[in-house]
Amino acid sequence: MLILRTLQLGALHGWAIAQRIQQISNEVLQVQQGSLYPALHRLEHRGLISADWRASENNRKAKYYSLTAAGKKQLASELDGWKRLSAAISLVLRKA
Repeated sequence: MLILRTLQLGALHGWAIAQRIQQISNEVLQVQQGSLYPALHRLEHRGLISADWRASENNRKAKYYSLTAAGKKQLASELDGWKRLSAAISLVLRKA
C-alpha cells in the first residue's frame, strides 16, 4: 500500500520510492532494498505498476515505476481496508 500510495503522485525509481516513504514518515519507516525490489517486482507482475528505463536526475539509467489503472483501483481498496482496520483498533484501544 505504501509503494502504491507513493507512486500515486508520479513515476519514481526504487531508491526515490524508499527515500520518499522515509521522508514522509518523518524517518520512522525505512524500506530496505532487500524488501523494496522484491515488492516492486511482485507489484509489476500483478499489473499494479509498470516500469520503464529512463535517465535519473544524476543522468544514470534507472528503472522508473508508475501506477497503473489496476494499481489505482487496488490502492483505493487497500486504503478503504486500512481505514476500517485502524478505526476498529482505535475503538478497542479506547474501550479496553
